Amino acid sequence: MKRGLTHIYTGEGKGKTTASVGIAVRAKSSGLRVLFAQFMKMTKGGETELLKKNHIDVIRFDKIPSPFFHPDLDRKKAIEEAKKAIKKLSARLAEYDLVVLDEFTYLITERLVSKEGAEEFISKRPAGTEMVLTGRGAPRWLIGLADYVTEMKEIKHPLAKNVKARKGIEY
Repeated sequence: MKRGLTHIYTGEGKGKTTASVGIAVRAKSSGLRVLFAQFMKMTKGGETELLKKNHIDVIRFDKIPSPFFHPDLDRKKAIEEAKKAIKKLSARLAEYDLVVLDEFTYLITERLVSKEGAEEFISKRPAGTEMVLTGRGAPRWLIGLADYVTEMKEIKHPLAKNVKARKGIEY
């Protein structure tokens, strides 16, 4: 690709990670080099194992837990881990045609990565690298940077009827 575009999958509804897995598989099946990076997911979902089996590089930054699920989080340590993650990713972006950053928006909304740091990371990627960012609450300025924005809107969810998350469907 001559010019990689920026995608955002955001919103309160289910499907952001699912959509990003889909685009990763589509890209790989077309011969593109793909990296799938996950933030703030402490349990391994089956999708990352399947992506690996299909020769999609996967990096899980599990030293950055979600402040929502870990209210006693050491924020200083989490910020340092987020900086390390961004540095590691920045060094490898040129190796890929598509980079998926699952739950990236939480790094911004939880102030683990600054607006300036996120903007620089996104804007200074190699020209031909497509980037997909997922997560709830994408800020307006981030939406303004993107070429594609899809908002997942929850209309109805089984959780409202106390149906617990099911392996293989919700995670």
